[in-house]
Amino acid sequence: MICSNPYRIKVPIWVGFCVFALFCACTEPIALDVSGSDSVLVVDALITDELKNHEILLSRSSQTDTEEPIPEQSAVVSIWADNQQEYSFTEVEPGKYVADNTFAAQINKDYELRITTRDGSNYSSQSVRLPSGTEIDNVYAELTQTDNGLNGLSIKVDSFDPTGDSQYYRYKYEETYKVIAPKWIPQELIIGSEDPLVIADIPQREEKRICFASEKSNGIFLTNTTNSVEDRVTGFEVRFIDQDNYIISHRYSILVQQFVLNREAYEFYEQLNDFSSSENIFSESQPGFINSNVFPQDNSNQLVAGYFVVSSVSERRFFFNYTDFFPDSEQPPFVEDCREGFDAPDDEVLARLIRNEQISLLGFTFNSVGFVDGYIIQPRVCGDCTALGSNIVPDFWVE
Repeated sequence: MICSNPYRIKVPIWVGFCVFALFCACTEPIALDVSGSDSVLVVDALITDELKNHEILLSRSSQTDTEEPIPEQSAVVSIWADNQQEYSFTEVEPGKYVADNTFAAQINKDYELRITTRDGSNYSSQSVRLPSGTEIDNVYAELTQTDNGLNGLSIKVDSFDPTGDSQYYRYKYEETYKVIAPKWIPQELIIGSEDPLVIADIPQREEKRICFASEKSNGIFLTNTTNSVEDRVTGFEVRFIDQDNYIISHRYSILVQQFVLNREAYEFYEQLNDFSSSENIFSESQPGFINSNVFPQDNSNQLVAGYFVVSSVSERRFFFNYTDFFPDSEQPPFVEDCREGFDAPDDEVLARLIRNEQISLLGFTFNSVGFVDGYIIQPRVCGDCTALGSNIVPDFWVE
């Protein structure tokens, strides 16, 4: 039986994150105090209509708010479609379970998550059905000034569902940007010999001038169209970038994903937004009341937190250059002040800096007859872009 109002749990600070429903009951939510309870199983489970090996994360809450969650290992994890087709998951690293085979959630099928932990405790989710999908129509950037006077770019999304069935949306993004080391030179320093200690300069052995860095969103971005005449999302901002942020200094790309949710999942994420601005909410110390659709079986007193989400997803990528929007402006300041270098210290100290990858070579000093007698060094990031990203060009990258 699927109910609309599971119990809700009052969460003490020490648990380390929001603790969720224990049992399903078609009643008004009630508050349960779990102060002094054992650790709580945390479930982070999302499957979509993408054909891929889906992932599920399991962990245990820490007993104090200063400890990291503990990966839940050696569990048996599966997803069942219409109680007939089983998709098994295998633990590939502590607490991370990956589907043995690729699959995609399908319309008009009900999905249920089942977990058996190594101590024999059983958990399952309510049955969840895939919402109808809606494609992203457009991702674009607009010049914007925030309420506190910051100038920058607003990354926005448009979409439209003519059937009016979607209504509840969540967004994620992954941004990738070009990094150019401002003081790169074609030589680098190495330790040529340890005994006796010899510092040498050689031609660069790999690309260190141009790299690509990527970062994923860490917030919960939600919107809905329930109060609109049409199921249309227009100009929804998923990212604001300050004009002086170095990540847009050269070329920038953002991949935006749009997840269509059912109402219950949307309300779950909406409540999480009330508790935390971080997407990694399961490691936050947050008190409060939040619904869940995952619960223990066999009248167990075990506590479980989390939500099993089934979602359709659409994505679109957008590129731009800094000069597209700020043709007459100087580039944003780099992450490090790279205006000047400094003379290298004695060989022992210099060798330690090289081993620890703290510096890069900027230039040379010369004696009175024109021979090199020393080095000018700088913070590594000024001459080595691999301090910030990868020197491998992403497959999707276009200039």
